[in-house]
Amino acid sequence: MDTDKKEQTIESLIKKINTYDPQADIELVQLAYDYAAEAHKGQTRKSGEPYIIHPLAAAHFLADMHIDPVIVVATLLHDVPEDTDRSLDEIEKNFGSEVSSLVRGITKLGKLKYRGVERYIENLRKMFIAMAEDVRVMIIKFADRIHNLTTLGALPPQKRYRIALESLEIYAPIANRLGMDEIKGQLEDLSFEFVYPKEYERIKKIRDEKLQGKEQYFARIMDITKDELNKADIHPISIHGRNKRLYSLYTKLLKKDNDPKNIYDILAIRIIVNTVAECYATLGILHNIWKPFKGRIKDYISQPKPNGYQSLHTTVFGEGGEPIEFQIRTLDMHENAEFGIAAHWHYDERGSRMPTKDIKWAKELAEIQKEILTKLSDLEEIKVDFLQTRIFVFTPKGDVIDLPEGATTIDFAYHIHSEIGNKCIGAIVNEKMVSLDTELNNGDVVEITTDKNRKSPSPDWLNIAKTQTAKIHIRNALKKNGRGSLSGFLRSVLPKKNK
Repeated sequence: MDTDKKEQTIESLIKKINTYDPQADIELVQLAYDYAAEAHKGQTRKSGEPYIIHPLAAAHFLADMHIDPVIVVATLLHDVPEDTDRSLDEIEKNFGSEVSSLVRGITKLGKLKYRGVERYIENLRKMFIAMAEDVRVMIIKFADRIHNLTTLGALPPQKRYRIALESLEIYAPIANRLGMDEIKGQLEDLSFEFVYPKEYERIKKIRDEKLQGKEQYFARIMDITKDELNKADIHPISIHGRNKRLYSLYTKLLKKDNDPKNIYDILAIRIIVNTVAECYATLGILHNIWKPFKGRIKDYISQPKPNGYQSLHTTVFGEGGEPIEFQIRTLDMHENAEFGIAAHWHYDERGSRMPTKDIKWAKELAEIQKEILTKLSDLEEIKVDFLQTRIFVFTPKGDVIDLPEGATTIDFAYHIHSEIGNKCIGAIVNEKMVSLDTELNNGDVVEITTDKNRKSPSPDWLNIAKTQTAKIHIRNALKKNGRGSLSGFLRSVLPKKNK
């Protein structure tokens, strides 16, 4: 995000847009700014700054991502109907139906606030419905939220904490589900400082100490890599290092017994090449130069993550035995990894829109969530079902099933079909028989064995299932078969008396 306030003017915004889309309707951008500035005249933010600074900063953030100017125009106008006396009809008359539709989507979301769990879940439903109708609304909402996080210092401590926590637990995971890694990372790091201030300082210190004096070492590794690739007639688009984000490092340390010695990717080297074939050839060359670290090679190209992320990851022992992580991908994969769903409205370096890929999966995701959210009443359930880290597991035919981390074979069965779940009697994971409460891992191949004569699931499956999809199907089946009542449940779980 462009943080230099001096540069965040309407003139510099127009200049940015012109660099990636020379055909953009610049008059419309200027008109939107003038209209919003007039509408917000006299309004100030808690920091005392004129209100127009906020929509302008959010618009700059999206222009830095080379986002379609139509979305930038809607971003300039996004708070007008809610915070001023100007109407949506007036916006439609002045800016057309596409822009007004996006502004309407943002207005429907309103100001999401923690006001009791029921009210909050209702707001989340609105968010998912907006996402299902037009996912561009979420792109604007993320830009709005990121700028708000950069100005949290002006708010009272309690409000600061609430907004940061909400961003960390709700917004960042949604960005992750939509494959928007750059936005997810910014939301997490900007929130981290306010939610866990002591941990933030500790992790920052660990990262700084780990990176101290390593610049020359990594520059040398990148030079060797470039030379070796050139010798093989592979000419990378770019080779660059990227520091691990602070919140990402924090969550990784929690899983690694808080021992920094177990973290190998505080700085990773990213190689962007022209083709998929060059990705695999580059991997082979790296392994030829340096010894690979066993069990640290991940192929997300042939098996993408559920949010569409593709890349090859490997860790090697560099000079002096120093572990170095490499990420290898094509430019398209890189754009998708950084911007996720937003890549469909992103202009590349040649000034043309990226080819629009099928975004049906995002709409389906939003539709499913919208449907299930009507049956949920607990914020923790939502976090488990939708906002937790996802794993992807496979059917024997190679179909990908997307589940939350910690999901069991029971969840897998019900995600295939309710009847498969109801008649399930066992599971085979990676060709081994396992119990139904077995937690699944990324990349597992799972086969469910069924008994067509089985009438109903077992009530204790409710304790095994982690997803609401599975729990809802189990409860419905138990009710249908007369085992949903308390007495029916007790009969099924209490030991039978000897006659």
